[in-house]
Amino acid sequence: MWNGADTPHVRALGLELDWLARALDRRLAWHFRQEDRRDDRGADDGGGGGGLDAATRMLAELPPPPALPAGSELRRWVEDFDMTATHRLVLALAMAAHLRPATLDLFFMRNQHLDRGFTEFGGVKALAHGGFLPTGETAAFLVADDSLPARFALLAWLDGPQPLSDAGYLRVDSPPPGEPRLAGLLLLSDEALQRLCTGDADKPDHSLQFPARRITSALTWDDLVLTPEVMDEVEQIRAWMSDGGRLMRDWGLARALKPGYRALFHGPPGTGKTLTATLIGQSANADVYRIDLSMVVSKYIGETEKNLARVFDQAQNRRWVLFFDEADALFGKRGAAQSANDHHANQEIAYLLQRIEDFPGIVILASNLRGNLDEAFSRRFQSMVHFPLPDAEQRLRLWRGMLDARHWTEDVDLDGTAQRYALSGGAIANVIRHAALASLRRGRDRISPAELRAGIARELGKEGRTL
Repeated sequence: MWNGADTPHVRALGLELDWLARALDRRLAWHFRQEDRRDDRGADDGGGGGGLDAATRMLAELPPPPALPAGSELRRWVEDFDMTATHRLVLALAMAAHLRPATLDLFFMRNQHLDRGFTEFGGVKALAHGGFLPTGETAAFLVADDSLPARFALLAWLDGPQPLSDAGYLRVDSPPPGEPRLAGLLLLSDEALQRLCTGDADKPDHSLQFPARRITSALTWDDLVLTPEVMDEVEQIRAWMSDGGRLMRDWGLARALKPGYRALFHGPPGTGKTLTATLIGQSANADVYRIDLSMVVSKYIGETEKNLARVFDQAQNRRWVLFFDEADALFGKRGAAQSANDHHANQEIAYLLQRIEDFPGIVILASNLRGNLDEAFSRRFQSMVHFPLPDAEQRLRLWRGMLDARHWTEDVDLDGTAQRYALSGGAIANVIRHAALASLRRGRDRISPAELRAGIARELGKEGRTL
């Protein structure tokens, strides 16, 4: 939460940005001293592509990094990610654009010989706030001078497998077509900024840019009534969430298995599919996001894929559970391509298949009918869990569990009601809601048999059934 408090996180960032400002002053002094030497001697004084010596000497002139406060997120990153002073400078450069943009204004100075900015500074001018936005070239100027080995090492760190890039925290964006690799912007993710400032990960809001909503529940596993077979499948998913990483890493399964886990929940409405997905996430301390299909599906070609990509891109390196309710709308069966629209629909499903298969987290699809989904998805699910309507014994547990016994009159026969009426858990909840409201309107705090029957009749009527 952004509250401006004087926390270890804020103090650490202040120290790091102060250090960056001093390092930039020293770096520019070194740079122009080298320029003067080139002018005087007509040579590069050994600072060209001939090894790490020039870069090493330059880095030695920079001030040492500060000690960071205990308990700060930045200190945790430095320790856990084994960050060197060079890595810290690059990260601080990316942070400065967000937290102290004026620190980077010195890069706007002009080359008097060419009457334009210095190529070696890189960067671009921001459109909205007008400040300097660092690029990969800016980072190379700061930590590599013009030493080719040092630049290669920086590129390898930025593009290669390392904690900051693996988590999606820091990266160099793709440059415009035809431009050098380091011309891409040096980008710090929103999650990284939030973590560094507060110690907590941001939870994106439901919006056009993020068509998904985080779902939670105050209910627990004790409130969920499932068959032993379904519960066994659920435990399998929970086991993957807790031990999947160890299996992939320590057991060597990463060579044979794709990352992530994909499950299909299918069965009649109200049988606990959404609640189960929510509790799976909550039990593993993972956020569950339900995809808003009304904001994802578009009639315009390519828009559905773009909308879905926004969700997958943000979820790629987070420990989220993505939940697609009523997944038939997105993952329906493909047919013969008899028109351009059919061809696009098939391409759309193929794209969804690819994104789901490559997603390293948990994806749960829910559908009332398994047969509505494209067969290609079935082959890619690790679990296909059927949620049947509860039997009489399970219905009795639901009736008794949803409402305390003191709110039923003595003549209500819950046992007989559970035996007679085949209702889902969601339908039972609706019956109780209707009967309880009817009781309160009559000035009573207990549900009578008449109110219970009226609630059941109302719910059965939705399905075209009668008492």
